[in-house]
Amino acid sequence: MSTRVYTVDEADIRRAFPPSLEPPGLLMEFGQWLAGRPWGSVGCFDLAGSWADDAPIVDGTPLRREFALFLHLPDGSEAGFWLPPGHDPNAPSIVGLGSEGEAGVIAPSLEAFLARLAVGAFDDGGTWSDFAPSELVVEDGLDDLAEWLRGRLGRSDLEAVAVSGDSSVFATRIARRSEEREAYWGRHPALADLAHLLNAHRPKGRNPWDSTRFEVSLVGDLFQARVFERGPQPIPEAALMEPILRALRDAQALSEPGCGLWFTMHFDMHADGTILPRFDYQTRPVIDGAPAPVDQGRADLARAPRPERWVPAWLSDPDAA
Repeated sequence: MSTRVYTVDEADIRRAFPPSLEPPGLLMEFGQWLAGRPWGSVGCFDLAGSWADDAPIVDGTPLRREFALFLHLPDGSEAGFWLPPGHDPNAPSIVGLGSEGEAGVIAPSLEAFLARLAVGAFDDGGTWSDFAPSELVVEDGLDDLAEWLRGRLGRSDLEAVAVSGDSSVFATRIARRSEEREAYWGRHPALADLAHLLNAHRPKGRNPWDSTRFEVSLVGDLFQARVFERGPQPIPEAALMEPILRALRDAQALSEPGCGLWFTMHFDMHADGTILPRFDYQTRPVIDGAPAPVDQGRADLARAPRPERWVPAWLSDPDAA
């Protein structure tokens, strides 16, 4: 039997919320109740903050203020609050972004989601069945959760609270937005220039899934570009790539105030030359075999400031070097 337990980092959850919004008390109290209990006893998930940047959607950074994701599932799916303009601030929906492209409303409020957990509403083998207790735990914790939730909500009829939500509006929004961002990057002049420059690295296969993987790290004055061909390799075209990507990075920082400058860009080039990028604004990159210097990262932070909540730990720690 696994000895793994739920661990909850409250600061990590807060980082997932837009700077103007605090996590609701019920969520933090649930985290305190959950911490230390056997993992899987009320569902197979981690209570962990995540940005839309890291969710399984196309180019999530511009949506960072539209989500507060605090549930991570084993397959890479994410779930949490949906906070679109005009949402009900007293009861934002709980939505899921699935690793296979699923997008749905899991519950119309946090209260409804916790009630659905407690009454075993996810034990149906459906899309969000990871929210059901694991079959590997000796005894599930749903009765304990139900008892706690009844006391916290002051209601005995959890089945009445445990309602699901209408996914149509949210699913349509995500599908349309993904199409728009794929088209946006497909016609972006910087990526067209990059594809032309890297033409020699195009995959030779004719299958739609054939691709060549690249990684670019950019911190302060430092730049590194690698292609993954039998492991990460330096790219002869790196010096010509650098001005293109620096200009792109600066333009993104201007168009998305508060998000800052990304440190790593991952992208795949397909046989038709199309490129779809993924950006990492948090992780400290390794350049030439060493972690990026803190002073270089802080120089980027000074050029493109972020709210304190969105500053990565490796730059906010006063003792970091």
